[in-house]
This record gives sequence, C-alpha cells and structure tokens, in this order.
Amino acid sequence: MQKLPFYFIIILFSIVCFSCSHYITETGKASYYTEGKRTANGERFRKRKLTAASKTLPFGTRVKVINLENGRSVKVRINDRGPYVQGRIFDLSWKAAKRLGMIDAGVVPVKLKYKK
Repeated sequence: MQKLPFYFIIILFSIVCFSCSHYITETGKASYYTEGKRTANGERFRKRKLTAASKTLPFGTRVKVINLENGRSVKVRINDRGPYVQGRIFDLSWKAAKRLGMIDAGVVPVKLKYKK
C-alpha cells in the first residue's frame, strides 16, 4: 500500500477543519422584547429563556450575540421572527438582553456569530 505524501495529508486536514469551523458573522442593532403569547415557530413565549427573533435565520439556529458596547456575550436559539423595526437585525428575549447588559439602553450594536 502506497503512503500519501505528508503535505497532502496536511492540505486535506486543513480543508476538513476549515469546513467544520466556518462561522458567519453579522453586525447591526438589536433590541429585546418581554411580551408575547406564541412565537412564530409555535412555542409559548418565555422571556426568561435564552431565545431570539430573526427575520431570516432558520428556527433552531444557535447564535452567539456579542454586545459591541461592553463585550458581553450570550448564546441564544432562534424561535421567532422579527424585529419589524427598520434598522434592527435581531430581537432578544429579556433574559438574553439582561445577560448582555442592555436592559437600560434598549437597543445596542451587536455582532452575531453562527454556523450556516
């Protein structure tokens, strides 16, 4: 059996690692919400869960949200649609907003990081 050249193994390993760890990032403004009966995916809305609303990301997507004003971050799960306010890209549950330290501000610049 013929051995593969070392450089070929390194290139193959690099391709596999890159494809496994490819993250997408977005930046924009996020707000939060505290009331609602049902989310767009049919779940009961719970402000004390780490969830969020996105206009485009699939339900169930896990997203790391970083508050660009203070560096705090939180991981949330997409279970709703929105926000429907011009200039905003994300709506967070109250608990997620609290972890980000944005309750008083209401709207903050954020960076989103997720796997496609």
